[in-house]
Amino acid sequence: MKDPLRTNLQDFSIRFAGEEDVGLILRLITELAAYEKMEDQVVATEETLRDSLFVGHHAEVLIAEYRGEPVGFALFFHNFSTFLGKAGLYLEDLYLRPEVRGKGFGRALFTALARLAVERDCGRMEWACLDWNIPSIRFYKAMGAVPMSEWTVHRLTGDALRSLAE
Repeated sequence: MKDPLRTNLQDFSIRFAGEEDVGLILRLITELAAYEKMEDQVVATEETLRDSLFVGHHAEVLIAEYRGEPVGFALFFHNFSTFLGKAGLYLEDLYLRPEVRGKGFGRALFTALARLAVERDCGRMEWACLDWNIPSIRFYKAMGAVPMSEWTVHRLTGDALRSLAE
């Protein structure tokens, strides 16, 4: 198996994030939220990210670097398919700074994630995309991704989650 994080792109590299990257991860999350016009929804802190990523190990992060500078990230975790009887790789967020888009870095990140999924014997790789994000949807389809139009995501958060938990 190829090194999952290896790329053929000049001056571009991908690495696993370490605990020392928590501040960077939060900055990139904030940039992503601004792009998605959802800044008011970011309540993550360095402490909550550190606890979730590096103490609880609930998710993993890849950092994309161009010419030695961080330019993006991919945050993912494993889910499970009861029908396949296997883990899957769920991509929660992938973000590249606008100035480096269109250089093949997004595809390189997806390739690294796909290699990790195959290396870890995952049955599938999934993610969600906002309906208005047409450039991303085109990009995903060009890679062979199929939108799951017959599925609707449901979510419990905040008061509704706490109320149900009582």
